[in-house]
Amino acid sequence: MMNWQSLGASLAQQLQQPMGEFRTVPIHGGDINQAFRLECDQRKFFVKVNRSELLSMFVAEKAGLDAIRHSGTIRVPEVYLAGCEGDLAYLVMEYIELGGRPDADRFATALAAMHRCFHEQFGFECDNTIGSTPQINTFNADWIQFWRRQRLEFQLELARKNGFDTRLIDAGNRLAETLGKFFESYQPRPSLLHGDLWSGNQGADEQGNPVIFDPACYFGDHEADLAMMELFGHPGQRFFAIYNEHFPIDAGYSERRELYNLYHVLNHANLFGGGYAAQAERIIERLLSF
Repeated sequence: MMNWQSLGASLAQQLQQPMGEFRTVPIHGGDINQAFRLECDQRKFFVKVNRSELLSMFVAEKAGLDAIRHSGTIRVPEVYLAGCEGDLAYLVMEYIELGGRPDADRFATALAAMHRCFHEQFGFECDNTIGSTPQINTFNADWIQFWRRQRLEFQLELARKNGFDTRLIDAGNRLAETLGKFFESYQPRPSLLHGDLWSGNQGADEQGNPVIFDPACYFGDHEADLAMMELFGHPGQRFFAIYNEHFPIDAGYSERRELYNLYHVLNHANLFGGGYAAQAERIIERLLSF
């Protein structure tokens, strides 16, 4: 059990202010972590808790949230503290009261601005996780190599270890060797990405500002974030129209969208099984036919 008194003392020291009396309220809905609202005087904090050996996951999440926050483009929770108490790891951040879906115009404008924060190479300052799966972010100047080795082949190797049908794995490896055909007339730049931007990781604050959270950040093709937004939900045509005004979307996006979402479908297959493996195999077959 979390030692809340000790965590409160650490937080007070970090913020250099007394915390006073506080109480914790469990928050339901997290897939991986336990979540709580920590209330103290007039302040509220959002706290994630997991096993101490998973502290690196929280440290990587903090790095991603800090990168987006420092871009000054779109609101994310401010992170105050990451650490361990006994056998539990925790991440303490700003509690944001969410008020529904983000306005399409404001969200598209802010996200395009974030995606226009570029790096010299593809990757990130640290590895992180996509769900509970490790996500390797070693920097690479070649996007095709990055996507082949650190995204597609990584998931295919997990699928092999998990005992999936060899047809899926063999077809996926054939696809990995032909990635160049999707980029013959398109050269992506290393954009700052959220990395896991499905509808459950977006919202709006009480003032209507778009808010994103639970990132799996790296610098990559901006289309990868857009594709994920269409995999589990859809931001609407208005969003894409406004986004395109600020960061033009290449004509080949519709084909690469399937390539980028294949990574997430394979990850879901590795995490949850079910019908995701068959879905991944169908996507691979379509991509091989292009």
